[in-house]
Amino acid sequence: MSSPTSTLSSRAHSWWAQSKSRSQATAAAFIALATVLVSISAYVWVSPTSAPLRKAVADAAETVTPFAAQNAELKRNLERATRTIASQKGKMTAMQAQSLAAQAGTAKQLAAAQQKTLAAQNELASVKAQLAAAQSKTGHSSARTTASGKPASSSSSSSGNAAAPITAPARADLLSPSTRYYGMYTEQAPFNWATFDATSAKVGVSPNLVGYFSGWDESFRANAVTRSWQQGRLPLLTWESRPIGDANNVVDSPDYSLPKIIGGSFDSYLHQYAKDIVATGLPLAIRLDHEMNGNWYPWSESNGNGGTVNGNGAGDYVKMWRHVHDIFQQEGANDLVIWDWSPNIVNKLSPSLRSAGYLQSLYPGDEYVDWVGLSGYLRPPYSANQEFTFDNTFTPSLDMLRGITKKPILLSEVGASEIGGHKAAWVTSFFQALGQPQNSDVIGFSWFNLAITSYVQGERATNDWRVDSRPDSLSAFIAGLTRPEDDFALTPAP
Repeated sequence: MSSPTSTLSSRAHSWWAQSKSRSQATAAAFIALATVLVSISAYVWVSPTSAPLRKAVADAAETVTPFAAQNAELKRNLERATRTIASQKGKMTAMQAQSLAAQAGTAKQLAAAQQKTLAAQNELASVKAQLAAAQSKTGHSSARTTASGKPASSSSSSSGNAAAPITAPARADLLSPSTRYYGMYTEQAPFNWATFDATSAKVGVSPNLVGYFSGWDESFRANAVTRSWQQGRLPLLTWESRPIGDANNVVDSPDYSLPKIIGGSFDSYLHQYAKDIVATGLPLAIRLDHEMNGNWYPWSESNGNGGTVNGNGAGDYVKMWRHVHDIFQQEGANDLVIWDWSPNIVNKLSPSLRSAGYLQSLYPGDEYVDWVGLSGYLRPPYSANQEFTFDNTFTPSLDMLRGITKKPILLSEVGASEIGGHKAAWVTSFFQALGQPQNSDVIGFSWFNLAITSYVQGERATNDWRVDSRPDSLSAFIAGLTRPEDDFALTPAP
């Protein structure tokens, strides 16, 4: 697009060319006519016999005189036009010079800005390179991989931008950790971290394991695993073969009996569940049908009084476990899953359920189990002369487990009630015992951090299992967790 200055110059130049051409033509005609008249006049004046001719010449001269006047006026107009054009050309040249100067200044500013941008980009690239080098030296990039040795990643974020890859340690490293696990159950974690983080802030240490529950009427919730590993925590799924909405006092659930599972009624569900685990590429621990040696869940075999539970028979629990494990093996999910077999402590079970032989009959075998665990609480009613210690709560059951297998032990669900006022002392004993050599095979625990109201021997009672239920209980917990001899992974809470 041409500038306004160049257009004006072009028009003025065009006008000047036309005016000059017309003036030159008029001057030439006048000169030619004048020459003819002069010639005629000379002839007439020198010829004495041509008076009529002289009169004609005089008449012609009078006719030509007005043309001469017009020509003189044209010349004056031409001179004025020439001066005007010269003046305008000078102004236009000055305007063009100013425009060019302004453009040059803008170009210099743009070039300077581009140089600053380039310098900033170079500096950013340098910082990124230094960060990558630092991460490489600390070994983060090589340590956090999937069980197959390949980095695990998640999908894009909700904003549409590519999310940072979600990584996890290799399964082999998780099976035999270098430090102990400290885990916690809260109302909504890992789907909401509010209570989890608030409690962690009070303790001052961030758990490296998070427990949660799911039923067999739910599909695999990949976000539980991805959200856990985003926080650097191993997810521990307590997976119950019943609807998630069933209350704990619902024992009969015929649609979810062990024979139905063994017979293949849930095979499609189990295959898809295993495929979904593989799709995440991230490891997790599964505590399948826990506390099976009790009589309060639909997957129990015995009611403790010589009868059965939910149509289940002797040996069905092991058959069910192996059936689920085999399906996961077919789908490749066992490369990511840590199988945690977790009975209840035997202290308060009926005599037939408390025996070492009965517990042994429920064990699927070392080739089907990665960890063994225990659910154990300090809870009322208390017996006469009861000691409020770790040994009283856990040691009889730990001795049975160690007689069955040498697998690592995770205290998968633990807590202590405030009823009776013994919690702080029990918490202190809990951590002191973990520092003893005989308990070196205990690789950690997961605390049930909730307050639950239930009926105990027909009486309604609220057991506050939370670590911060009272200041003295919280202080005992912090002091025990941070003991160097207990060797927990102590990551400061954010």
